[in-house]
Amino acid sequence: MSSKEIPGYTYGSAAVGVSPVSRGCFDLLKKSVMFDQEDEKYLRLAGEVLAEQLSEILDVWYGHVMSQPFLLHYFNRLDGQTDLDYLTAVRRRFSQWILDTCNRPYDQDWLNYQQEIGLRHHRTKKNQTDKVVSVPHIPLRYLVAFIYPITDTIKPFLANKGHSPEEVERMFQAWFKSVVLQVALWCYPYVKEGDY
Repeated sequence: MSSKEIPGYTYGSAAVGVSPVSRGCFDLLKKSVMFDQEDEKYLRLAGEVLAEQLSEILDVWYGHVMSQPFLLHYFNRLDGQTDLDYLTAVRRRFSQWILDTCNRPYDQDWLNYQQEIGLRHHRTKKNQTDKVVSVPHIPLRYLVAFIYPITDTIKPFLANKGHSPEEVERMFQAWFKSVVLQVALWCYPYVKEGDY
């Protein structure tokens, strides 16, 4: 499935608003996590490595979510039953997110879409993309806490294509920095005006 065929994937379209995070602020965030051109290079390499393993990666991540009822709760209908169609729709976008993390330039379109992702976890837009009736909000603590499983579990996949331990570590560090950077951007809708 190409990115254009993924329901709810609106990267670079007019449906995505402009990020309230300025380019200057974004540049400082990148410096804060020590993200530089070397990281961009190793993310591209990670993209090549991960592209053929997307389903397996998502099986690990979804296995974690589905094994934890308090996390699966955010994919439940209001009657408490898990909405499998919702899980599937989000999975398609999650797969594309891996590719976007590795391959997209971190330009204004990318920055704008990070805001959109944050809004889709926040009560502002949760459930709207997939037109579901589910829990209306994902608490900020889970966005932050999910940095660890999304980062820790990626390393074995990065090592699956025969790269040297040094290359794997560089890809892993670039991935880790990018995930922290993105979660920092997703936090914007959660904070009071003037506190970001």
